[in-house]
Amino acid sequence: MENLSLKQQFKLWTSVALQSFGGPAGQIAVIHRLVVEEKKLISEEKFLHALNFCMLLPGPEAQQLATYIGWLIHKTKGGLIAGLLFILPGFLSILTLSYFYVLFYHLALVQGLFYGLKPAILVFVTAALFKISQRVLKNTFHLFLAIGAFIALFFFNLAFPVVVIFAGLSGIIYARLSGVSSSTQPQQMPQLYQTFKTFSLWSFVWIFPIFLTHSILGEKSTLHTMNIFFSKMSMLTFGGAYAALSYVAQEAVATYGWVSSGEMLDALAMAESTPGPLIQSVQFVGFLGAYRFHDFGSPMLSAFLASILVTWMTFAPCFLWIFTFAPYVEFIRGKKIFAEALNAITASVVGVILNLSLWFILKTIFKNSHRLEFKYLSLDLPILNSIDPWAVLICLLACVLRFRYNKNLFIILGSSALLGALIQLFSH
Repeated sequence: MENLSLKQQFKLWTSVALQSFGGPAGQIAVIHRLVVEEKKLISEEKFLHALNFCMLLPGPEAQQLATYIGWLIHKTKGGLIAGLLFILPGFLSILTLSYFYVLFYHLALVQGLFYGLKPAILVFVTAALFKISQRVLKNTFHLFLAIGAFIALFFFNLAFPVVVIFAGLSGIIYARLSGVSSSTQPQQMPQLYQTFKTFSLWSFVWIFPIFLTHSILGEKSTLHTMNIFFSKMSMLTFGGAYAALSYVAQEAVATYGWVSSGEMLDALAMAESTPGPLIQSVQFVGFLGAYRFHDFGSPMLSAFLASILVTWMTFAPCFLWIFTFAPYVEFIRGKKIFAEALNAITASVVGVILNLSLWFILKTIFKNSHRLEFKYLSLDLPILNSIDPWAVLICLLACVLRFRYNKNLFIILGSSALLGALIQLFSH
């Protein structure tokens, strides 16, 4: 492995961050190209094992992958450089767009721009679904896991952790039945004292703002509620950014009322069109929620603090997971049975993303839907006569540009936003 200086790492991860558009699939591809293909800092095998490990962890896998590779190169300092630089451009971009949104969204032109972006986002989510499925669905067993995960989430509204744990256990059972050996070579166990020390430090970094908002604002304040919710999200949302956003979309819209389903799609549009992790869209959810249910006299101040706290609650656990458990990755890599469990979990994520894709379609293409509850069955169904023909047109345009002409993200989003603006202006 090439021994990069901290300055060279800073340059490398700045380059990665500024090119990280289009969600986890695109971001992982950028990391792979710059770190594995061009710089040759780690091997292909080690990269894939690292990716599988990060997919196992709750939270955004692309940011965790960057943090892990930074840790490999320069331990904690390298991990901090990689992880923080991966977040910073997205944080600043979403913060700017959030202010723009609350100040100017009442204008028909701005409404039209976001109206056009929403159907286009469906294309990128679908493209990510195909890319990930081609990479991880290696056999019939993995295909059945993906289908099972989708059915559990879409039709029965089962909790994400249950789906992931079941997939992991299924992977272990499959490995046993297939005769996979438990290990390939002896691996030294990391020191437990160092693990406990690292875990304690980063746990404090994570939960300190929770104590702060509780003691200053009280447990029923908006900012404290957000701290608790997004901390829970960071622990429970396995399968990367798309899985996390599916959970946030359900809770932030239905339970807390911080945003509407349409605004949730606006949040995703912002994150897709700016550099940085797709999960950064939760910053907009926090911003808008705190703007509406502000704890201070100034809604803008509450919204600004919410942006910081939501980002903190989302990403601080990522550093905790990576710095605590990165030393165990090589140990796990030597255990084939664990590798099979990780592969099974990765396969189930395809079903998670398919569930998110259909939720977006439901909220974008159709204006109205109804909830079907029957025994254990629980799902949203579209009201067919509420279909939005203009949204369908924009979605088809984005599909043609993406899959027929292979146009880049900016051309697709720009064309869709322009068409949306024209529709809104001429329909008023």
